[in-house]
Amino acid sequence: MKGSPRRSTGTAKTRGGGSRSARGRTASTTSATTDGRSAEGPPARGRHAPPLEVRLPRQRQRLLEAAAAEFATRGFAGASSESISRQAGMSKATFYEHFANKEDCILALFDRAADDLGEAMSDAARRAGSDAIERMRAGTRAFLTSVSQHPDFAQTLLVEIIGAGPKPAKRRDQMVQEFADRLDAENAEAARRGLIARFASPYDAFAIVGGIIELLSRQVRLGEPKDVLELAPVIDRMIAGVLAASAESAP
Repeated sequence: MKGSPRRSTGTAKTRGGGSRSARGRTASTTSATTDGRSAEGPPARGRHAPPLEVRLPRQRQRLLEAAAAEFATRGFAGASSESISRQAGMSKATFYEHFANKEDCILALFDRAADDLGEAMSDAARRAGSDAIERMRAGTRAFLTSVSQHPDFAQTLLVEIIGAGPKPAKRRDQMVQEFADRLDAENAEAARRGLIARFASPYDAFAIVGGIIELLSRQVRLGEPKDVLELAPVIDRMIAGVLAASAESAP
């Protein structure tokens, strides 16, 4: 997911006991780490240290990377501010400079992943041109690709956020509604131009988005199908069915 915390390259145990690589974006291979430390030694100090306005965003990015790996391997309940800090190579004090608590951290990670996903889907739809069906297909494939390429962040976005408490669960519901509203607005505009059937109900858009999210949540939890892109034709048929039924029910 564009802008999401980058992937760590270590290997971790999943909650199911299997071995898996810690996921996310590949970290930048520079000579200094993101909290201002030299890759070969202690933190850079004095004139060699990066300025505060550079160091703080890098620290936050690194903590979010670590949080994604921890939530994916330990689950929200099993992860802690201490384990996230340790994974990031930072102190707990640094963690609390950026986040009030673990819930605050997962909300920040969720918002970053959701924003990046929305941007990726919008970019893909724009590149698809003016065909309304192709725009929807391009957007859903961008969603699937993001899940495939960034499984740690997908697990936070689709699975771990639900069990993180009432506030994170509410934020997930808001994300689903925002995506559904966006899809409904695109459908309305395409229908106005005579390019596609208008959804019979605003809940049609919600059903499509909810169906996609449930399919992907299941894939993240169970690993079935192994290749998430195998779900693309399933989603295409779901969208086609809703549009066909909407066209039949039109006055």
